[in-house]
Amino acid sequence: MVTERLFENRAEMIAALQAECEAALRTAVEERGEATFMVSGGSTPEPLYKALSQVDLPWESVYVALVDERWVDFDHDKSNEAFTVKHLIQNKAAVANLVGMKNSAETAAQGLDDCESAYQQLAQPFDITILGMGSDGHTASLFPHAQGLADALTPDSGQLCAAIIAKQSEVTGAITERMTLTLAGLLRSKVLVLLITGDEKLAVLRAAQAGNDVSEMPIRAVLQQQQVPVVVYWAP
Repeated sequence: MVTERLFENRAEMIAALQAECEAALRTAVEERGEATFMVSGGSTPEPLYKALSQVDLPWESVYVALVDERWVDFDHDKSNEAFTVKHLIQNKAAVANLVGMKNSAETAAQGLDDCESAYQQLAQPFDITILGMGSDGHTASLFPHAQGLADALTPDSGQLCAAIIAKQSEVTGAITERMTLTLAGLLRSKVLVLLITGDEKLAVLRAAQAGNDVSEMPIRAVLQQQQVPVVVYWAP
């Protein structure tokens, strides 16, 4: 179920993915009146979001929702919701409907029910989901050996969202409390796009493909499932 699209440079990769996103969102709105676009934070998808924000799409019928979030307020410099607003919910896409994960609860665990309720309102299956991958083999906020990981990786769970406490590392930084789509939530997508760049990330992908321990490299749970197509977009 994994297709690899390997590009010579990032500009070509972003252009190709932009076209795929446009087609998925436009088709969804035409067919059912609304589209669901699941997005991840980080520097790699930033140019994709900036480009999409300039595109003529029926954005008022597009629901943009986060794949994961640090349990921080919107004004925090590590907020994925704020990142998404800054780079995607701008220009022509300013009228899109943004669904965040962080709410007023003190902890992610306490905020889980409200987050789950909000996400259950989204049209399913999600039309396109953008994922990244860390050098530790995490995706979304499904971190190796994290507290809550085993439950979050249950593929037939009815839960879309999970509260996670990651083991602190160079990858997680100081903020280890997260909200994330579960594996079951990710599998509600029509297509999962894994967007990565550089030789290091390609090596991590190959290591993930070579093993089976999902608690060690949770991206394996996405790569090994047979329900939803996974398209890897990679450029140097």
